[in-house]
Amino acid sequence: MIRALRDARPLGGHAPIDVTIADGVITGIHPAGTIAAGEGVVDLEGRYLLPGLWDEHVHLTQWAQHRRRLDLSTATSAREAAERVADAAAGAAPGETIVGGGFRDGLWPDAPTAALLDAAAPDHAVVLVSADVHCAWLNSAALARYGAELPDEALETAAVTGLLREEAAFAVTRHLDGAPDEVLDQWVGEAAREAAARGVVGVVDLEMRWNLDDWKRRVAGGFDGLRVEFGVYPQHLERAIGEGLHSGAVVSETVSVGPLKVITDGSLNTRTAYCCDPYPEESEHPYGLLTVPPCDLHPLLARASEAGFELAVHAIGDGANRVALDVFQKLGRGGRIEHAQLLHDSDLARFAALGVTASVQPEHAMDDRDVAERYWPGRTGRAFALRSLLDAGARVILGSDAPVAPLDPWVAIAAATTRSRDGREPFHGEQAISVPEALAASTRTLVAVGERADLIAVESDPLTASGDALRAMPVALTLLGGRVTHAALPQLARS
Repeated sequence: MIRALRDARPLGGHAPIDVTIADGVITGIHPAGTIAAGEGVVDLEGRYLLPGLWDEHVHLTQWAQHRRRLDLSTATSAREAAERVADAAAGAAPGETIVGGGFRDGLWPDAPTAALLDAAAPDHAVVLVSADVHCAWLNSAALARYGAELPDEALETAAVTGLLREEAAFAVTRHLDGAPDEVLDQWVGEAAREAAARGVVGVVDLEMRWNLDDWKRRVAGGFDGLRVEFGVYPQHLERAIGEGLHSGAVVSETVSVGPLKVITDGSLNTRTAYCCDPYPEESEHPYGLLTVPPCDLHPLLARASEAGFELAVHAIGDGANRVALDVFQKLGRGGRIEHAQLLHDSDLARFAALGVTASVQPEHAMDDRDVAERYWPGRTGRAFALRSLLDAGARVILGSDAPVAPLDPWVAIAAATTRSRDGREPFHGEQAISVPEALAASTRTLVAVGERADLIAVESDPLTASGDALRAMPVALTLLGGRVTHAALPQLARS
């Protein structure tokens, strides 16, 4: 355990400090030079000291798996994606399902079809998960292998297009979680260590499965590298209540129960986010999909609230956000809206008035800017409206939605503060927020006496860093309750 940090530089031009730590808590902040060198004392040599970072929205098991799948994130057409599948099939074992991820078909010049994947991998089942995870592209063999429980209507459509959306897609991707528990746990452990190396001390894990058993098993296996709050989904709510779970219930020193998570609409890239205006050229669901209507959402949230659960509602389109806010108003209590991606100006002030937190993933704005211009024409000024939300008094927190974006808060901070990536002009730069605001939205503690010693030291000043420098911010040290979870300091590497 670390008992003190020497010569740490706070943000904001303050004089260097020494920090003492005991029992996982900051016990003192002193002028630099107060603490002598010794066992358990780390000299930061003027590096910048910040609170540890949180990713407020991840799917940790999916993220751990995604990094081992065929990467289709740069495919520019259905044909190119199929060519990559063909290359993967050439080296695959007989009978192996080829799993890819990250494709974005919203701007492709050609349409995905089952036949295209059939030709690419005639001897393999193929399941490709979209970047937003709300769509899956399958070939005929995969539909036969994984489609037995799907509605006939979904199967009839997918037989031609190969595409499954929303719950039908989720049903198939659940089958892909079939790696042995010990393998999944190893992958999750590796992902946690990589997150710690980026300064992450905690995540809200909204994995779409029964999470209690997973996290009990991981804790028993020694997992302690991150603070984890895991979500519960509606299909598991009664089971959770029956087992005495509620938000804040403790599984271990670092793992606890998080919110009830409800998905009320789809996503932009899949053209299923529920909007007040129609999508151009979208005939099947011109306004997207409202998957949980108000008459179902209200009693569900009321039941969870009475049982002691915090409430987290997935809403991307402006129509879905309005429905969620209306239900929170009827309940007379706050919660979180996950994504809050497109909002009506008249709904901005309601977040603060109702005590609803906007849980936003800024890197999605960089990924979605072109598809948003196509499918939300004339409305993109109120997409990812971070500046407007803060100015309206709303509480904003940041995350990644990994695997949709990398589990790296520095990426989210860069996107939120610059609204730019890859040298492009800012996407509605008027909605950018400041680095201090983005850091506040990415942390849960302060560098102050009495706070948990969840701390990180970085090599350069975030307040003066460019967007590219923020994305690549070198993290020298990560402490979780005073315990080292990542160190790139020579003095610790030698010990």
